[in-house]
Amino acid sequence: MLTADIPPNQTIYVKNLNEKVKKEELKRSLYALFSQYGRILDVVALKTPKLRGQAWIVFSEVTAASNAVRQMQNFPFYDKPMRIQYAKGKSDCIAKADNTFVPKEKRRKQDDNTEKKRDGPQATNGVRTDSNGTPAATYRNGKPEETTPPNNILFVQNLPHDTTEDMLQLLFKQFPGFKEVRMIAAKPGIAFVEFDDENQSSTAMQSLQGFKITPQNSMAISYAKK
Repeated sequence: MLTADIPPNQTIYVKNLNEKVKKEELKRSLYALFSQYGRILDVVALKTPKLRGQAWIVFSEVTAASNAVRQMQNFPFYDKPMRIQYAKGKSDCIAKADNTFVPKEKRRKQDDNTEKKRDGPQATNGVRTDSNGTPAATYRNGKPEETTPPNNILFVQNLPHDTTEDMLQLLFKQFPGFKEVRMIAAKPGIAFVEFDDENQSSTAMQSLQGFKITPQNSMAISYAKK
């Protein structure tokens, strides 16, 4: 249930989170999951017993926060349905973690820098793509690398080394036909994601290409070689 007397704002309050998940993994997973709705300025989660199972997510735009509230309400997150509402203004976030808000002047500067960086066909999160959302041709030794034909398995690169299968499942299971995520312990930073068919894998690729699983890591997705 949303609290009717709290007006829409940039910060959302999420509760009923799984208390067994470690703080840093929780923050990374929330960032990865909610970044699809807009630029996130901060994710606040604290260890104190009174505040476990809760988090605050600060978006740069109210519309992003509103979309997240609507679409992620009751979403199963680490086996528990999330309860989401707008936070009671900035004071909630500031009271729980000092100096977490980015000043408006800095936000405007970040927005300006983001606009300047947008150049040519690329995903919103920075990985260059063609018009179909697949990665633009990459080059090795001055020659373009061979493009793998579409198939039902995706090859995901540029992941943080501490990415878990659970984190990736949260992202990919929202797409029809999702089957499983496979990671290789000896090769951190990559994963394979399998779907029922290539149409479903293509949809997921186009939607998540360049998705920032952390502020520094934009996923690079291609079809796996068979």
